[in-house]
Amino acid sequence: MHVLFEDSGKFLAGRILSEAEASAQVELESGKRVKVKTAHMLLKFDKPSPPELLMQAQAIASEIELDLAWEFAPEDEFSFADLAKDYFSEQATLAQQAGALFCMHDSPHYFRRAGKGRFKKASAEVLQQALAALEKKKALQQQVADWAQALGQGQCPPPIREQLYKILFKPDKNAPEYKAVVEASRATHTAPLALLQQAGAIDSAYQFHWQRFLFDNFPKGTGFPSLEAPQPPADLPLAPVQAYSIDDSHTTEIDDALSLQGLGTGTVVLGIHIAAPGLAMVPGTPLDQLGRNRLSTVYMPGYKITMLPDAVVQIYTLDEGRANPAVSLYVTINEATLEITGTETKLERVPVAANLRHDQLDHIVTESWLQDASVQVPDTPEVVSALRPQLAFLYRLAQHLKAQREVVRGKPENFNRPDYNFRLQGKQGAEPNGSETVEISVRQRGAPLDLIVAEAAIVANSTWGSWLAELGVPGIYRSQASMAPGVKVRMGTKALPHAGIGVKSYAWATSPLRRYVDLVNQWQIIACVRHGNTAALAAPFKPKDAELFSIISSFEATYSAYNGYQSSMERFWTLKYLQQNAITELEATVLKEMPGGDCLVRADTLPLVFAVLGAQNLPRGARLRVKLGAVDEMALDVHGTLLERLDNTSDAEATESEDEEDLGAGAGPIAIAVDLTDTDTENNTPSAPSVG
Repeated sequence: MHVLFEDSGKFLAGRILSEAEASAQVELESGKRVKVKTAHMLLKFDKPSPPELLMQAQAIASEIELDLAWEFAPEDEFSFADLAKDYFSEQATLAQQAGALFCMHDSPHYFRRAGKGRFKKASAEVLQQALAALEKKKALQQQVADWAQALGQGQCPPPIREQLYKILFKPDKNAPEYKAVVEASRATHTAPLALLQQAGAIDSAYQFHWQRFLFDNFPKGTGFPSLEAPQPPADLPLAPVQAYSIDDSHTTEIDDALSLQGLGTGTVVLGIHIAAPGLAMVPGTPLDQLGRNRLSTVYMPGYKITMLPDAVVQIYTLDEGRANPAVSLYVTINEATLEITGTETKLERVPVAANLRHDQLDHIVTESWLQDASVQVPDTPEVVSALRPQLAFLYRLAQHLKAQREVVRGKPENFNRPDYNFRLQGKQGAEPNGSETVEISVRQRGAPLDLIVAEAAIVANSTWGSWLAELGVPGIYRSQASMAPGVKVRMGTKALPHAGIGVKSYAWATSPLRRYVDLVNQWQIIACVRHGNTAALAAPFKPKDAELFSIISSFEATYSAYNGYQSSMERFWTLKYLQQNAITELEATVLKEMPGGDCLVRADTLPLVFAVLGAQNLPRGARLRVKLGAVDEMALDVHGTLLERLDNTSDAEATESEDEEDLGAGAGPIAIAVDLTDTDTENNTPSAPSVG
């Protein structure tokens, strides 16, 4: 005797070896023996053999017309044998009964299961809905197949082009566009990104990187809603100074300016004046929400996305020729010893006499020009000549302050390696498209104007950070426990030492137009100016305020992403520079050996770090001539091959101590689906100095 039974949703047949009241021992065709409950047995038969019955039943099931079977089926619950008799004949064979069973089991949109071997037919309304859904699914499957075929033939269907970045980076795996790419990728044995490139979905490598950044960080676009820019208070006193800013020519958000009073009297007062949007912007308002959503201005060669709307920037930027609202730190200094004897913070309007541009003045304002009054440079602007005594004093002060910090740091700051400026011909301010001609110029770190601005910023940030702590007003600080390898700079709400800079505390507060944490700290500083010892009660953010921790967390993630994108775009334009200038060889310095035998090197005259083949076992600091391979603009990668070593073995002992922590803009390649690396600089922009 044989039996047809159901086991875990599958139909099996075998020979009954023994049978009890509630179960039977059954041997399958494979020889396997299973215990089958009586309730799961559907048909008992002597002939044909189990394999033959299953084969015949499956053939019959495929021939049953479902619409007709549904019409024949009773309205009430019924068994598969009942339907077989109605559909075939009163003498329906075992194979026909089993075929009816298989057919109904595989057609749940027509027949709903009501128990082992029992069914109930779906209502007409439910059936129509199910059939429509099946038809839609079938059409969708055909659409996926058509799209996959088009991709395989080098054509990109518009729906896939529109979903490109979602497919690559945040896919909905049930979406037909994603399924089509996966199917085409498997069929052509091509990686999805390469497949989409070949199909023309990616117009250019630059647009790919740019649109991916927007997709991740600005999914709603970079425009601002229409909001009224708040005006500063009308009762701000006018400061009795003539201030001047020092920035790059393309800087539009001028956050800081300097002034100097009392030169030659023995007591000098240095004014550090910071743009003050915090005087009018209020936490919790729609304008504040804009700043909090963006958290920072985004910089890249030839373009930027500002943190605040241009209408706000234009009111508060420290433009020359007008008195601008500012939070001013006045630092009293002994002119002879350069000792700081006192500080005072004021809210005021500061007249700005000039916006100096260091990229136009670095060749004039040199160390020799500042230290020797007899040195003359042709075509020196009149305003710069008039400021020469002040700049000379400020440079002397900056050197003194730097030396003091280096004592605390335990080692000197290293300015041996240059910074690089990027210019896109004819595209400054307009959104680039990746085809522009790029110019890369060198600017030595620690140039006099750089040093003046950097040391003034450190004085302001460290002074205000300590003042907030003294008054019990929380702020957002950057700290570093030590200079030991691996000890990173952290952000928090406690005024802790910053070993890398060499100060007791350090609160970012000098770029409120460009960084949200600076704006937050400015609100706290304004409360200190207005309320003094009771500022902790009046400040917008109170001690242990959860909002501050939320801001820090959001800022760190966002600032890292922005800096990573800036670094990747600087690398993109560096690779473009190689192509545009037909550079096939470079001189480079070894940084370290990589797993696999390649060496990581830094180009001597470009901001580029890359891997070189054939430079195994060379010491750090060894100088090489390298032949460059093909540039991969999508991966932002280029490889090199060693041509010759340029130095003696004894010369390559070590490179700058900053090498390991400053791979930044020159490092690569970039993994398309991996977050970019963080950088930690005071003002990591083309228009500002790098400070801790």
